[in-house]
Amino acid sequence: MKRAVLALIAGLGGASLGSIGRAAIPAAPPSTDPALALAALDRRVADLDSEEQSDKLELTRLGGDVAATHARVVTRGIAFYKLTRAGLLPVGGGFDALVTHAMRVERARRMLVSDLGNEARLRARAVELEGGLERVTRDRSALASQRTAMDAARMAMRDEARRQAEFDRAFQSSTGAGADYVAVYGGAGGVAPDVPAGGFAAARGRLLFPVAGRADVRPAQRDGTDRAGLEIHAAAGTVVRAAFAGRVAFADRYGPYGRIVILDHGDHYYTVSGNLDEIDVKIGQDVGAGERVGTVGDDGQGSMLYFEVRHGSQTVAANAWLGL
Repeated sequence: MKRAVLALIAGLGGASLGSIGRAAIPAAPPSTDPALALAALDRRVADLDSEEQSDKLELTRLGGDVAATHARVVTRGIAFYKLTRAGLLPVGGGFDALVTHAMRVERARRMLVSDLGNEARLRARAVELEGGLERVTRDRSALASQRTAMDAARMAMRDEARRQAEFDRAFQSSTGAGADYVAVYGGAGGVAPDVPAGGFAAARGRLLFPVAGRADVRPAQRDGTDRAGLEIHAAAGTVVRAAFAGRVAFADRYGPYGRIVILDHGDHYYTVSGNLDEIDVKIGQDVGAGERVGTVGDDGQGSMLYFEVRHGSQTVAANAWLGL
């Protein structure tokens, strides 16, 4: 009889419980302010958390409602089955008894159909909630990835701004010509004996060439400079040395220069060594002429050292200072 009742219920219900997906809420338009964009992401995550909690509570409640409704459907289905399979009324029941029996059957059918509809709606809602919870999980994962990327971008921007400030600051202060480290000569690799003791300004045309051994030299310029520097092409890993004694004012990666070392030589004179593979000095360190500051790198356009001479923040012709 159970199979017969279930078949009867299925025939009366006739409802297809397809998945009813909830439309995703459109993402908020991107903000140009990183802080506002992060705040918007955090609000969206909070909304998803609230939605998830609400859906889980409703889904739990629906579980009880579905179970109760299904039990009622089974009970009424059995009663309806018995009524429809009872056969004709006993002989002598008369027409009135037949009408009463037919009304009882119809009333039982309507109640069973109503319960089947309710169960179908409850189950459809449960499917909808389950789909919503899956979407919330996907959205939260996507938002977490966006936040990670935005945090990384914000940190990169902050780091770049810090490097920019340090790079600019490196050319804004300098020691006098008589500073102790300016008078240090004879670093590793040696320095020409006729280097004047009068400071960097007196060494024009006689600076130590920054790369030992053979190298091809070509005029070049980096973004933000007003005069040409030099590209000194040498094998990757070749030692780069200080052209004159000085103190390290900047040692980090910076924009089009790549890894870069700026030496302060006093009286607002500086040399810039860029496109380095390694940096072997630290900010504030004193180096003598000829001492190692790094090695030649390769930015994908061939191994070379990019070299500048500056007075203040203005670049000056580096070839003239090297005697080329």
